[in-house]
Amino acid sequence: MVSPLPLLAVAAPAVTAVAIVLARRQPRVRDAILVIGALITFGIVASLFPLVLDGQVPTSPLGELIPGVELTLRADPMGMVFAALASFLWVLAGFYAIGYMRGDGAKNQTRFYAFYAACLSTAFAVAFAGDLLTFFIAYELLTVTTYPLVTHKGDAKAISAGRTYLGYLLPGGALVLFAMLIIFAATGDLAFAAGGMLDGALGDGMVALVFLLFVVGFGTKAGLMPLHAWLPGAMVAPTPVSALLHAVAVVKGGVFAVGRAVGFVLGPDTLAAIDIQLVLSSLAGATIVVASVIALRQDHLKRRLAYSTIAHLAYIVLGFSLLSEAAFEGALLHILNHGLAKITLFFAAGAIHIAAHKDHVSELDGIGRRMPFTMVAFAIAAYSLAGLPPAGGFLSKATLVFGALEADQYLFAAIMVGSGLLTAGYLFPIVHRAFFRPEPTPPDVEVAPAAASGEPDTPSGLARTTPSGADASSAAASPDGRAAVLADPATDDPAAVPAGHADDPAAVPAGHADDEHDDHADHGEAAAKMVVPLCVTAALSLAVGLFDPAGLYSLAGQAASAVVGGGG
Repeated sequence: MVSPLPLLAVAAPAVTAVAIVLARRQPRVRDAILVIGALITFGIVASLFPLVLDGQVPTSPLGELIPGVELTLRADPMGMVFAALASFLWVLAGFYAIGYMRGDGAKNQTRFYAFYAACLSTAFAVAFAGDLLTFFIAYELLTVTTYPLVTHKGDAKAISAGRTYLGYLLPGGALVLFAMLIIFAATGDLAFAAGGMLDGALGDGMVALVFLLFVVGFGTKAGLMPLHAWLPGAMVAPTPVSALLHAVAVVKGGVFAVGRAVGFVLGPDTLAAIDIQLVLSSLAGATIVVASVIALRQDHLKRRLAYSTIAHLAYIVLGFSLLSEAAFEGALLHILNHGLAKITLFFAAGAIHIAAHKDHVSELDGIGRRMPFTMVAFAIAAYSLAGLPPAGGFLSKATLVFGALEADQYLFAAIMVGSGLLTAGYLFPIVHRAFFRPEPTPPDVEVAPAAASGEPDTPSGLARTTPSGADASSAAASPDGRAAVLADPATDDPAAVPAGHADDPAAVPAGHADDEHDDHADHGEAAAKMVVPLCVTAALSLAVGLFDPAGLYSLAGQAASAVVGGGG
């Protein structure tokens, strides 16, 4: 079925990125464009649902890049699961990013939002790619468009993380290109086919070689150990980027690519004939255990969440590698459920950073009484990610376990069950600290008058306060001991923000007030833009275990049936 809708889904975020750059001198207009573009994109993707559920495959032909290979965008059931997650979460992530960047007084916000939108455009191209060449181009563009987000802060750590990011992902892409050339030389075609496209064109040795090239090439972006080192390092990026990397775009693109390679390029029957898939299964199983154990030892909150992501991505890869219908379906479901839970956890981490300037687990004693909405949302997402009923994480993990049993892989089933305990072990203590430990109360800090340091008075909308409790350390770290009030909408207790932030107009470089370093004094508005999205995603991470939203589970089942059945 020829349709412009898949192409429009890819084009809308790209147009949004251009419009954001054009509106760089009008920050509020620019921010509105980001949200409106996300809503339009979500509407386009939503309009594809009834067509795909009805068994149609809307296709947008893009012409031939090389003779005999037509570039296409196709909305099949597997691609719709990924696209639905990305389009919906982009709406919430857009609101959140605006609040975070305002609250953090971040520089270069226009550049940030433009690449944020461009990254989603390439993610939709990955989801809807109908052939291996289109997929490869989109997959590599996803790396390129996210690099400026990883290095956004521009300091030494960010630049180093960016080099590591490219150092892993670009060579991985080169291996995928090599595999694609082998397939094209043997078959003369690169179009995806449910159940595999080789049709006996490659011998067992070449199938094994292509499979290993895909494992390493796609495994870099999927965070499989030992190809994962770029992922924890990328946590130096602003939290909206971390959420985007872990829940929506890059790493999900990596595991999605593994699913395409197994189910739509090589095919379950071809792989099972030589048992080569056990290499990937073993690698994924080991990654689940090792990454979970490492997460237990991380005190930095975002790094703990990063290793959690590595472990749960391995769940998805393991599901694809088991070659059973239930396991393939469970892997697709976990793309959805992990995305909802993990973006909630990162949203919460960012809100804590902006409101309380705390980034380490050991600093979170009593934070739940000051930020109850944030930490309740965190607790719900942690509950889902641990795989407890009736949350969505339970449904996808249970399906994965059944898939392992269906494939007679009892060891991998045991690993998946046992790792749920490890997930609880590194997430539940955070919740316990937040709600069941008292907040530390260091000595009060004297507040020096602003005039004593020769600095300008506090801007309108901000108040000076003598911090107490955990906030005192933040205030003491600022040059003059001042603190600006940032209230979490969920509480009346203020959280301290060091005075050096860009809400002080004196801290804004000349000539950059409209673009580089926006003057946003309304921290309450910024906090609301963060708390509301994380509450929505937390509620959904629980709700999707109780009902099938928009037929997504049905689409996952259709995709799994088509792949394992060898057609459809």
